[in-house]
Amino acid sequence: MLSRDITLVNSVGLHARPATFFIQKANSYRCSIWIESNGRRANAKSLLGVLSLGIRKGDSVTLIADGTDESEAIEGLCDLILSGFAD
Repeated sequence: MLSRDITLVNSVGLHARPATFFIQKANSYRCSIWIESNGRRANAKSLLGVLSLGIRKGDSVTLIADGTDESEAIEGLCDLILSGFAD
């Protein structure tokens, strides 16, 4: 199991369109992935779960991955977040 803390830098956080990009990327990995914010955890592969966290610009989140491609998942999702969801 791997985890990493990261701060959202895009202008709207994980709302609608960026959240869709995020879960599409998360679903491209086989491992289990969770996202934590403000003491709450959601399945990173669930749009409703991610949106329910209400993550805004500047919020710090923890990504947690467990499975065969966990390191690739953490790297890929962190790259997506740091790009401002340009991918």
